[in-house]
Amino acid sequence: MSATFRAGLIQTNVSNEMAENVAWVREQALLARKAGVDFIMTPENTGLIGANRAETLAKAQTEESHAMLAAARASAHDTGAWFLLGSIHVRVGAEEQIRNRSYLIDAGGQVVAHYDKIHMFDVQLAGGENYRESSTFKPGEKAVLAETPWGVLGMTICYDLRFPYLYRDLAHAGATMLAIPSSFTVPTGTVHWHTLMRARAIETGCFVFAPAQVGTHKGSNRKTYGHSIVVAPWGEVLADAGGEKSGFVVADIDFAKVEEARRAVPSLTHDRKYAPPLLHKPAVAKAAE
Repeated sequence: MSATFRAGLIQTNVSNEMAENVAWVREQALLARKAGVDFIMTPENTGLIGANRAETLAKAQTEESHAMLAAARASAHDTGAWFLLGSIHVRVGAEEQIRNRSYLIDAGGQVVAHYDKIHMFDVQLAGGENYRESSTFKPGEKAVLAETPWGVLGMTICYDLRFPYLYRDLAHAGATMLAIPSSFTVPTGTVHWHTLMRARAIETGCFVFAPAQVGTHKGSNRKTYGHSIVVAPWGEVLADAGGEKSGFVVADIDFAKVEEARRAVPSLTHDRKYAPPLLHKPAVAKAAE
């Protein structure tokens, strides 16, 4: 495996129309490759963000017919770069719910691995935004690792970020890189995005790659936070695309940093089993007789 590579994170502002999103991602992938990128990554919901649940379900496609998956595979093949398709909406058989699925694609355009988002974003935010992903998407049930020419990648999506045990399990299983493609809300992103991304890198001694959606999305008026980010294993932010516009950012990755961070604080070797917590209550004094 190579010890270094250049990562490119495409920050998108997708609409609810697949064709225009496909064209834009294809264009950005070519530009990223011209900038020397070896591994191209896109956010959650790269295919589209639907106006509502009904439209999202209606526009979901099977793997065999999915225009964005075909485009990502073609981009990998044409550029010779590896490609992480952050996630698309995939219909599987006659299931009522669809899958929020991420794909890792090799430089020849072949799918190496896929991952279905495990944790569903079912949240009522203080500002009135309401999300019920579980009404649309079927949760995944498996953590996924995949081998790349540079190291082992742990595949996750967006809201998974808030469940640190998943990332520790991936690191213990061999991950040196973590992918967290996202469509973060503005309210939660403003206060939590950078802190949580840096925490996941520091806790695991992994590189974190989090390509993100940004801006107000045509057809849905949903607003996303942006700030596609690359974090090194010691917690340094190597690239940040900001929260204003779409495009891509690059970062040069040196895997010597993984060993350096894990040697400095070898917490992955310090896990211990322990009994689950018990609630201890103060004794209640008996009433005087």
